Amino acid sequence: MEFDENTTVEKALQYKCPRCGAPLEYDPSAEKIHCGACDTDFDIEALKAVAGEGEESDGFDWGDLKKDLNFEEKLEDVRVYQCQSCGALIEADENTVATKCPYCENNVVITDRVSGGLRPNAVIPFKITKKDIPERLKAFYKNKPLLPKNFFSENVTEKAQGMYVPFWLFNAEIDGHVSFRGERVHVYKSGDYRVTETDHFAMERDGEMAFRNVPVDASVKMDNDLMDSIEPFDFSEMKDFDPAYLTGFVAERFDSTPDDELERASGRMENSAENVFKSTISGYSAVRVVTKNLKMRNSSVKYVFLPVYILNCHYGDKKYRYAINGQTGKVVGELPIGKAESIKAFLIPFLIAFAAMTGLVLIFV
Repeated sequence: MEFDENTTVEKALQYKCPRCGAPLEYDPSAEKIHCGACDTDFDIEALKAVAGEGEESDGFDWGDLKKDLNFEEKLEDVRVYQCQSCGALIEADENTVATKCPYCENNVVITDRVSGGLRPNAVIPFKITKKDIPERLKAFYKNKPLLPKNFFSENVTEKAQGMYVPFWLFNAEIDGHVSFRGERVHVYKSGDYRVTETDHFAMERDGEMAFRNVPVDASVKMDNDLMDSIEPFDFSEMKDFDPAYLTGFVAERFDSTPDDELERASGRMENSAENVFKSTISGYSAVRVVTKNLKMRNSSVKYVFLPVYILNCHYGDKKYRYAINGQTGKVVGELPIGKAESIKAFLIPFLIAFAAMTGLVLIFV
């Protein structure tokens, strides 16, 4: 994109040290804003006045936002911001909330993307640091002998990107009816015959359940299965949203609305309710659902940012993506199988068996 005198340039928020003027970053280990230049920590509340943040709003409310007929257009614009450190112009797409200046590498928070009615209701700050990632990965691939040697290395883990992923947290009640079919199998011998008898039973369950904080990621870019797999998050550690938590990380605004994700959220709740109903049935060799009629009511939604590290690795021609829960350290993703490791895993048992039969002595190096 080319910039000229007609380009509208807006300011982006940068947190700078009140003592030395160096850029600040959120430090998950200390749960404070840290200055790497003078090694000073600051509380988030103490920085608000210094950073020049505006008035806080009540935050996100989907009902109010939908009343604004132009809100979808507002989400789609691309704007230009000026770095307060080097003066460079930064192009940001419609979803970028926090990033780095490509010229001076200073942290930038685009506050108009998370202000007013678009301000998230809450955030879970990062607790896991990049320094913790190698140990978390070791625990993840422990006892995986077919993993290619040195697949995860320190230079790769340094490339892990800490980002706040937008999520919807749904609250709702599910009530209704589920019919089950149970089976009991009895096998006995009658003369020269082996007889199998199967008795069938019909069971009915009615009830209602309340669900709180059912998470569904609000980013089209994120793989839904990957985001579901890094749960659970401890929502008791949620804090009121403040853009200071974003500094030093990447963040993007939602690009999938609560209406878009309502079916997915209700499906998760209904499956959970079905499993709870099913858990009340015992004493059968098999139980299956025949019919179900479950309905959601009294639903509400909150908009939150949750901490995730994304790590992209390559092996052969395939790209492997891993997600690390930035609060708990849980790692999820598919592990590759190394060619040399798989050959070795096949050959060694074969050679040991061959040596035992022939009396050969094998030496493995």
